[in-house]
Amino acid sequence: QGFKDNLHAVFCLAENAVGPCATRPDDIHVLYSGKTVEINNTDAEGRLILADGVAYACKDLGADIILDMATLTGAQGIATGKYHAAVLTNNEEWEKACVKAGRNCGDLVHPLVYCPELHFSEFTSAVADMKNSVADRDNTPSSCAGLFIASHIGFDWPGVWVHIDIAAPVHAGERATGYGVALLLSLFGGASEDPLLNLVSPLGCNGDCPPEEMERDSKRRRLV
Repeated sequence: QGFKDNLHAVFCLAENAVGPCATRPDDIHVLYSGKTVEINNTDAEGRLILADGVAYACKDLGADIILDMATLTGAQGIATGKYHAAVLTNNEEWEKACVKAGRNCGDLVHPLVYCPELHFSEFTSAVADMKNSVADRDNTPSSCAGLFIASHIGFDWPGVWVHIDIAAPVHAGERATGYGVALLLSLFGGASEDPLLNLVSPLGCNGDCPPEEMERDSKRRRLV
């Protein structure tokens, strides 16, 4: 779509299979950030590679905006429902932009509580920098799961970090919905050369396009 900024896609993938090298309870991992993690829940494995992914984006790629998106927690469907993904971010402007982008494109998003000073203590460990799963599953576990990822770039990191948990809206019965593609295009469309994406992006032209261009894009949108 003629994206004008420096864009990287980091795919955090791992084989979740049983074997002699599989993660076990009470293991302590040193993650790419250099922080140590005590494993108290082997089912909370996705956040381990996501933490490495954001740390890589920060340290090696020098990104100033990092967005991670994953089917991370079953609790997301309880927190924001089946149709809205959950967004957690250190930047209020980007939180609003995610919500607006979702409304513009149909991939709906709703914010989670971002409060590491109250919630990150759920990961307290006596033998490592943190555990990989919360102590209290009744204390906003989806938000805490996102905070685990953010901790590996640091809560004082000056860049924009956005975490989108899409566990529920990616499914409709036994089928996948393709959730997330339209959201990313809408959210970052202002940095593309596509006039339609510029129109729907909350960080783009914001309705300042020439009338004839808006009319043409409106017709394109109806076709889409």
